[in-house]
Amino acid sequence: MERLLEYASRHPWLVGTTVLAVLLVIAWELRARTQAFAAVSPQEAISLMNQRALLLDIRTPEQFAAGHIGGARHMASELILKAREHLAKHVEKPIVVYCETGSLGASAARQLAAQGFTKVVNLRGGIAAWRAENLPVTKDTK
Repeated sequence: MERLLEYASRHPWLVGTTVLAVLLVIAWELRARTQAFAAVSPQEAISLMNQRALLLDIRTPEQFAAGHIGGARHMASELILKAREHLAKHVEKPIVVYCETGSLGASAARQLAAQGFTKVVNLRGGIAAWRAENLPVTKDTK
């Protein structure tokens, strides 16, 4: 212990920088965990789909038409702020929101949770992650 104190007194900048780096790593991990609470992998999304989760695709209509997850419902991202009006019967049901890469989906999931939706999650990585796992997409317009 004496040697550690001696080292710290001889190298205050090095010790200070190390402590700062450790604190930043801890803060980063805590932030990532609080933001990722509402993110699921494509495999977890399939499990939710088997439980009759509502899939919301918030990409542009052109992207949706080019290919989307089967059973997904298109919702313009502007309508997310008024989702309570459009999705009132789904307040207590699981909802999986996705976009192209997951970044807008995370924001939409937070907006839905703020409106009282209790089981809303974001597809981590968006439809790009879905495709990366070679999962099927459809072009049906239902």
